[in-house]
Amino acid sequence: MEPIRTDRLTLEPLSVEHAEEMLEVLAGPELYTFIGGSPPTLPALRARYRQMVAGPPAGRPVGWLNWVIRQRQDERLTGTVQATIWPEPGDGSRPDFLRASVAWVVGTRWQGRGIATEAARALVAWLRECGVTAIMATIHPGNAASATVARRAGLMPTADVIDDEIVWVSTAKP
Repeated sequence: MEPIRTDRLTLEPLSVEHAEEMLEVLAGPELYTFIGGSPPTLPALRARYRQMVAGPPAGRPVGWLNWVIRQRQDERLTGTVQATIWPEPGDGSRPDFLRASVAWVVGTRWQGRGIATEAARALVAWLRECGVTAIMATIHPGNAASATVARRAGLMPTADVIDDEIVWVSTAKP
């Protein structure tokens, strides 16, 4: 996995060493309003990052790709983006293709600056370059900010719901 660069950001592949700096990013309790949970402890975050870096359990045909979002101006971490990728069998009229579920989290201190939008757009573009043809996200219906990010990243809401979250899908043709 490689870094992804934008005008203002570098998406760095996640490592366990990011946990300490990310602790501050993930510390705001209001961040968990729509995603659930609570701010992690450092040992819990390190353990979670170790699991994420190790990848999915053996035998599962998925890929876990995780990046931290670093502002290039001040070198500070501000959040994360992630993609879970899996192959989808074709229906006979088309070949197999890759599908991805994407997500983003930006610490409350850095929200409202376009960071999530810039990072999500970069992630979606990178996935497309890697051959992923179907991209989706699930977003809580009350999370207007995340819905805006999804729309700006080229996703549109559907009538589908997973775990009380609206399914958003890519609008670009494969």
